[in-house]
Amino acid sequence: MQDPTTDFELSRLIQTVLTLHFIEGMKQSEIADKLNMSHSKVNRLIAQGRKLGMVKISIDTPFPRLAELEADLCGAGALRAAVVTPSVLGNAETTLNQVGRAAAGLLLENLRDGDVIAISGGRAVSAVVENLVAERPMDVTVVPLTGGVQGKFYTDVNRLVSLLAERLSGRAMLLHAPLFAENRQQCDMLKDMAQVRDILDLARGATVALTGVGSVAPSGSSYYDLNPVPKSDREMLVRMGVEAEFLAHLVGRDGTVADYELNRRLVAVNPAELGSCRVVIGVASGPQKARPLQAVLNGGFLHTLVSDEETVTALLGNLKGSKNVA
Repeated sequence: MQDPTTDFELSRLIQTVLTLHFIEGMKQSEIADKLNMSHSKVNRLIAQGRKLGMVKISIDTPFPRLAELEADLCGAGALRAAVVTPSVLGNAETTLNQVGRAAAGLLLENLRDGDVIAISGGRAVSAVVENLVAERPMDVTVVPLTGGVQGKFYTDVNRLVSLLAERLSGRAMLLHAPLFAENRQQCDMLKDMAQVRDILDLARGATVALTGVGSVAPSGSSYYDLNPVPKSDREMLVRMGVEAEFLAHLVGRDGTVADYELNRRLVAVNPAELGSCRVVIGVASGPQKARPLQAVLNGGFLHTLVSDEETVTALLGNLKGSKNVA
C-alpha cells in the first residue's frame, strides 16, 4: 500500500478529495464522477486523510458567549444539557418566543416514534407548542401532567396537549379534572376515578416531559394565574422559603416540595415522579425565573434547560453565590 506521507501524488489526491468534500461541499458520489474514480476509493481517501490528521474541524459560532453559558450550566452538575438563546433587552415577549422556538427544536430532536410526551401548562410551554413545526407525522401520545385551570389560554393544559398532538400528528389524551380540588378528600376521590388515574399513570410513565418553571415572589407570577391568593398569603410563602412553582407544586429554595396545604390538594403528577422519564426539558425565560430555576435544579427535577442569556447569567450568579456561602 502506498504511503501518503512519502507519495506526493497520493497526498495531492487526498488533499483534492478533502477540499472538494469539506470546503466545496460536494458529495462523495459527485467527487467520484468529477475525478473518474469509484465511490469506495473516494471514501477510502477521505478516511486516510482523517487518519493522517489532514482534517481539522472547528466550529465558529456567532454566539460564543451563549455556548460558554451552556457549558457552565452543565458544569454546575445539575443538568445533562442546556440551550441558551439571546435575550432581547426590553422585549420579554420576543425573548420568550426565541426560547420557545429553541425548545421546540430540542423537543423534536428528542422525540422517537412510540414516545409518550407529558407536558405542563404555562406561558413557556405555550411558546414551545406555538413554535413547533414537525417535518413528518410522529407516532406519539401527548398527555397533561396536571389538571387544568380555566381562564387564560396557557393555563388550559388540555388545550396545549391537543395543539401539540395536532402539530405532531399524534394522539392527545386529556385530563378532565381541575388542578386544585376543594379539599383533600375531593382530591383523593378525583385521583381515584379511572379516567383521571389512567391519564396520571400515563404521564408518570412518559418518556419525554416538557414543563415550565414558575415564580412565586413577583406580583405578576404565573402561579397566581393558577391560584389567585391574597397578598398576605404571597408574603407568607416567601417567608416560608418558597421559591418556585413546578407542576403547580410550590417548591422551597432547597428543592423540596413545600409543606403547604394546597400542595396536598393538587390533581397533578408529583415532581419526584418524573424520575423515570428519559428526558425532562424545562423551559423558562426572564430574570425573575433565576431563583425559581435554582430551586428546581436543587431538587434535581430537570435533565435539560432551555432559557435566555439574561436569565441564565443571573442563575449562574446565584449558583456560584450559594457555593461560596456553603
